[in-house]
Amino acid sequence: MKFKGVIFDLDGTLLDTIEDITFTLNLVLSRRGYRQYSEEECKMMVGDGMEVLVRRAVPEIAGDDGAINDLIQEYRREYAATYKQHSRPYPGIIEVLTRIKEAGLKTAVLSNKSHEFTVRMTRELLPFDFEVILGAKPGTPVKPNIEPIKQVLQGLKLSASEVIYVGDTSVDMETARVAGIFAAGALWGFRDAEELLRSGARVLLKTPNDLLPLILT
Repeated sequence: MKFKGVIFDLDGTLLDTIEDITFTLNLVLSRRGYRQYSEEECKMMVGDGMEVLVRRAVPEIAGDDGAINDLIQEYRREYAATYKQHSRPYPGIIEVLTRIKEAGLKTAVLSNKSHEFTVRMTRELLPFDFEVILGAKPGTPVKPNIEPIKQVLQGLKLSASEVIYVGDTSVDMETARVAGIFAAGALWGFRDAEELLRSGARVLLKTPNDLLPLILT
């Protein structure tokens, strides 16, 4: 199987962002008297975008759109100052991306993080030229809806059979599955092997380096 491109999720796949996400979420929640969360708890709540994260964090007001929106806006403001205090590429990611680019494969980032932060963090923390960087935009579908992945494929000028998708949550595996893309589950990220396999992972990667034999041979 010869792949011509690789699509990566961002949080939990390329970047270890959970410390900054947890800190920012708890900062906002503590100001309003809501319970706070550990990093392990936050790992189970992320993956579906900022709005869903906030709703999961405060289920007691999940139906109050006004209150939720206030929290989201406050989170967004705070995250703008904290998003790269501790966030870093996972060990091995830079080396793997270097090999991928040297081999001439196209690369893309597809995230349910807001488009603004997806672009900013990718460009600031990952010194590579990705052909496509796409995050969540207001009023548009997010993963696992098929529309974002279709946009990425169009940007790469590749078909579903020509790319591999690497992600760390069920959302990522389902995204690849519905699009007919080979799904690789990243075990260094936020979720476990059982979830990834159950949601459609074709292969599990213990480390970023495990990706290379799949795409360079």
